[in-house]
Amino acid sequence: MEKFDALDSLLVDFSKNGPAGCACAVAQGEDILYEGYHGYANLETEKLITPDTVFRLFSMTKVVVCTAALILYERGKFLLNEPLHEYIPEFKDISVYKTAPNGSVYVEKAKRPILIKDAFMMTAGIPYAGGESPTGRELVRVRNELREKHGKYDLLTEIKAFAKVPLAFEPGTHWLYGYGHDLVAGLIEVVSGKKLGEFLQEEIFGPLGMKDTGYRFRDDIEDRMATVYHRSEDGKLTESQGFLDAYHQPDAIYESGGAGLYSTLSDYLKFAQMLANGGEYKGARILGRKTIDLMRSNHLDDAQLRDFTFSYVSGYGYGLGVRTMMDIAKGHANTSVGEFGWTGAAGTWVSIDPSEKVAVVYMHQMFPNMEEYHHLRVRAAAYGAL
Repeated sequence: MEKFDALDSLLVDFSKNGPAGCACAVAQGEDILYEGYHGYANLETEKLITPDTVFRLFSMTKVVVCTAALILYERGKFLLNEPLHEYIPEFKDISVYKTAPNGSVYVEKAKRPILIKDAFMMTAGIPYAGGESPTGRELVRVRNELREKHGKYDLLTEIKAFAKVPLAFEPGTHWLYGYGHDLVAGLIEVVSGKKLGEFLQEEIFGPLGMKDTGYRFRDDIEDRMATVYHRSEDGKLTESQGFLDAYHQPDAIYESGGAGLYSTLSDYLKFAQMLANGGEYKGARILGRKTIDLMRSNHLDDAQLRDFTFSYVSGYGYGLGVRTMMDIAKGHANTSVGEFGWTGAAGTWVSIDPSEKVAVVYMHQMFPNMEEYHHLRVRAAAYGAL
């Protein structure tokens, strides 16, 4: 553990100056090289971050969901270059918002269909609901209508309603962070005939022994959740609501492909170790090694890569639901080419390096998450200790 002293000291500093508390683990093969818990899960009650602390994953859900879909790909249930409408017919006749030279916005029929790989790659042209784009605003309107009509509703109901909204761009022409992995989740439900959470439990969580991971609160999970804090510019932390917590309630029915899972550090580490070790963990085979290579290959063309250039992902391209390291010099990174993973809105982060069989998982719960400051430092310290 001594060689991880720098990482441990870094996490101590984080818990003093950033989030209320944090957790981090580094594994190689099936061996855990480092595991550290620092600071508080709740400042007011002085509840410490421990191995039992549960964290909201937010967008780190995406890596799990895309892995689950690739299980079905391996079974021949779909092909990546097939149109999405072959499985979700509502996407048969899609349209696109266009802007005329005078600035007026109009709608025309899309030149090609959304392919399944577009959903994985975030190239489908569907942002998250909200923002200033015509598509984002229209998605908000449709979502509000669904709530008025149904109250609670499931993911496929939403996906089918969203299919009527014109896209932000022609499918496959740009990269845009958004709703793609919810489409992947819908595909899982259609192809498997099971609810998303049920499929994940049977195919990933159960076999890997991830007993504290899921969508719905059960047993004492809610009591073990770390509190989310908002950090002001002067560093003061104020308790904040986890904005998807309503979907954790036992009577909720919506299960998102892009967010919504909770997990512990050790649970998510098992999942990351499985991917780092070629798809197996302690005798449980989840995914094939070559499928993981496909997942972590860059799938964006030059035009799409120009949309994927924010500083936090310098050096990375984008694969099937994951960032993937293409240029370690450009990324200022001491990882390997092909290292991959993603992050979550409240500060969770995973890095998976199959060439070294290394998995690193870091978790905190804070808005803004200050991901570039925290995660890239953890990356440097964790890989520096190998």
